[in-house]
Amino acid sequence: MTMVVPPPKTVKVEALEKPPITLPPSLISWLQAAPLTIILGAFLALPILMITVVSFWDYDFAQMYPDFVTFNYAETLGSWVTWKTYLNTLKFTFLVWSITLFIGFWVAYFLAFHIRTSAMQTVLFLVCTVPFLTSNIIRMISWIPVLGRNGLVNSALIETGIIAAPIEWLLYSDFAVVLAMVHLYTLFMVTPIFNTMMRIDRSLIEAARDAGASGLQILTNVIIPLSKPGMAIGSIFVVTLVMADFSTVQVMSGGQSASVALMMKNQMSLLQYPAAAANAVVLLVLVLLMVAGILRIVDIRKEL
Repeated sequence: MTMVVPPPKTVKVEALEKPPITLPPSLISWLQAAPLTIILGAFLALPILMITVVSFWDYDFAQMYPDFVTFNYAETLGSWVTWKTYLNTLKFTFLVWSITLFIGFWVAYFLAFHIRTSAMQTVLFLVCTVPFLTSNIIRMISWIPVLGRNGLVNSALIETGIIAAPIEWLLYSDFAVVLAMVHLYTLFMVTPIFNTMMRIDRSLIEAARDAGASGLQILTNVIIPLSKPGMAIGSIFVVTLVMADFSTVQVMSGGQSASVALMMKNQMSLLQYPAAAANAVVLLVLVLLMVAGILRIVDIRKEL
């Protein structure tokens, strides 16, 4: 008689699974924002804080002294020369902004609504960026042989008999400064406006045309209102660039005009860093107020 031995029972040992580590949602949000916060803090907030601190220091012809004095701001805000320089800078800003806005809008309008194929739009837009293949200095001084006393413009006008003597104010004047700045910064207005216009739903234009709207009515009631975010972004670009430009004013005016940035550059060349820092803080506040005014009028979150 044989005995049947049953197989041994196998005991299943279930692996102990560790529960997943869950972080609080608020901590996850902080971790996601940490890289950008560190970058902005190190390269934006910290330099601004250092400039603000230095603006309250004392100085002489050789060095700076850590202190808390306010005469740097008193000299900046209490001098009529400084106020005149700020007004001159605001004049350049308004003229360049208005001209670049006009040119940038119509260039973007032509590219967005009169060029049918996207390939040709891209080609023409790249043509607009060709000047950026060279530096700002080269593009700026390229106007000198054009606008000079014996330049191309004066030579052509004299040869055609339109004028008898060269026009002196074409170069080394406020006109030359504005012209060079418009040449340098128009593309900063074209790009955001063109990007905004490309996002406009073409069915809205067709609906307005079917409703009997004229071309001018479509432009003023459909295209311009929907292009305001791009116009605001371009305005911010141009305003901040013009307010911080000193090389164009120095070269194209021939030293006959001034701007706040040029005044700060001269102060730094004389080792007057606290005075330059005070001017930088005032200029920063002025630019921020102008940007806040633009953002108050136009909501650019639609574009972003």
